[in-house]
Amino acid sequence: MAQAATRTIKVEIKRQSTPDGKATTEAFEIPYRPNMNITSLLGEIALNPTTVTGVETTPITYDSNCLEEICGSCAMLINGKAMMACSALVDKLEQPIRLAPLSKFPVVRDLAVDRSVLFENLKAVKAWVPIDGTYDLGPAPRQFPQVQEQRYPLSNCISCTICMEVCPQFNDATGFVGAATIAQARLFNMDPAGSVLKEDRLRALAGDGGIQECGFAQNCVQACPKGLPLTEAISDMGRDVFVQQVKDLFTR
Repeated sequence: MAQAATRTIKVEIKRQSTPDGKATTEAFEIPYRPNMNITSLLGEIALNPTTVTGVETTPITYDSNCLEEICGSCAMLINGKAMMACSALVDKLEQPIRLAPLSKFPVVRDLAVDRSVLFENLKAVKAWVPIDGTYDLGPAPRQFPQVQEQRYPLSNCISCTICMEVCPQFNDATGFVGAATIAQARLFNMDPAGSVLKEDRLRALAGDGGIQECGFAQNCVQACPKGLPLTEAISDMGRDVFVQQVKDLFTR
């Protein structure tokens, strides 16, 4: 009796050895195991980095940390769609599985990209609570439950930059800060302590690359792996930015 063929997983990976290097594609075929995610698939390749043609190569470089959709580092293009590698299940993906780095960020190597633009944008809008030091400040200001319910979803942002990847307005021409930055500005503007910087944040979002660049395509809210109310936050901040601009107009 003929032995049944071993089931395998076919994967094609876009690779780039240096930031300025030429991009190539390598194909791999590894033994199938049920319930694998893309991160574990890349780990299997690392154990035996040999292409389907028998050529020995190097393990794939990619970012990964928590493996449970919290750190946001493993975002990549999977079959052309921006997804988290840790929560993308092989059993639900069409083969050959095509992996590529996010397209709107500089490539560091293979699937790893430089997403520091997000953190520069967060700094530009002062997305933090301005409290420093280890001294006792006493109890924090009280928050109404209704405000807590509004703030909590926004606090779940994992800085994966998927919202920026899928946004048609996020590009070099517009300099748009992206949905994640706007949502975090909204989060800290609703914080009793963080609200002392509210006007600074609104003025920053009124400038170049700010809220006016949003075309409201709503790709961000559809792609967000954590289900953040991004378009709602953008709409609310657009209103607040306009009100701040009117205030500034009459107080100069």
